[in-house]
Amino acid sequence: MPIDTKRIQGPEISQSPLLYREAEEKVPLISETGKRRDGRTPQEIRPVFLKAGVVSQARGSAYIEARNTKVLCAVYGPREVPRREGFSMSGQLRCEFKFASFSCRYRRSHVTDSAERELGLQVQQALEPAVCLHKIPKSQVDVFVTVLENDGSALAAAITCASVAVANAGIEMYDIVIGCTVRQAGKSVLLDPTEVEEYHGLCEKEPSHASVTAGVLPSLNQVSGLVQKGQLKCDDSIKALQQCVDGSQRMYPVIYECLKKSIKKLKPPPTPDSSSASLASPT
Repeated sequence: MPIDTKRIQGPEISQSPLLYREAEEKVPLISETGKRRDGRTPQEIRPVFLKAGVVSQARGSAYIEARNTKVLCAVYGPREVPRREGFSMSGQLRCEFKFASFSCRYRRSHVTDSAERELGLQVQQALEPAVCLHKIPKSQVDVFVTVLENDGSALAAAITCASVAVANAGIEMYDIVIGCTVRQAGKSVLLDPTEVEEYHGLCEKEPSHASVTAGVLPSLNQVSGLVQKGQLKCDDSIKALQQCVDGSQRMYPVIYECLKKSIKKLKPPPTPDSSSASLASPT
């Protein structure tokens, strides 16, 4: 076989660079002082930055950042449903979830895989009860969620970001959907876990190792979506769900202020009074 002289020939035998990475020390989720690895208490959520209207080409959009977890969402529509679809007087909501190729510890593929399709379906199921789909008959709303950086609780952040983006698009909703995740590892219960905390101990066969994510409608005090990974007893599942509801209620003021600021930007400037205009005009 001829040799390509225009390219630098690599070595015939190569090894993965991961072999030279230092072994990670097994650090407990909660230290002796009662703090987590990032300095938070078990029931403390990460500081949240949220902004609506960040994508100018979209009908509605939002960006959420919880330290190293960063999610961007864009909403397009409502638009007419293709004729090949079945007739329905109620509108349709479709969600596409995608990890950026550089968002995770290992590089993700550009092609949507089964895990991303499942996450997109979970976001869609959490949003549908909150959107007034009967107000947009024979129409479709497309929601595109992109995770720019994943450091745990990506599904909860995607639910919150998608909900704010739909509200920013001017689509009527019963209430905002806020996502929250609780991680339970034995007796340790962690609110808003990071990536290390989210998957720590999930492969163990001991009971009470699970991660629970819930989509909550805070004003209506209802749960629109629930996802659990791992094993939990019935009482522990109820407690984890209640903690998700409490965490969502604590995030509600941030979402409220974000939407209020976005509405103020869309509000047109006040027009001068007709009476004052007549007084200012020359006679």
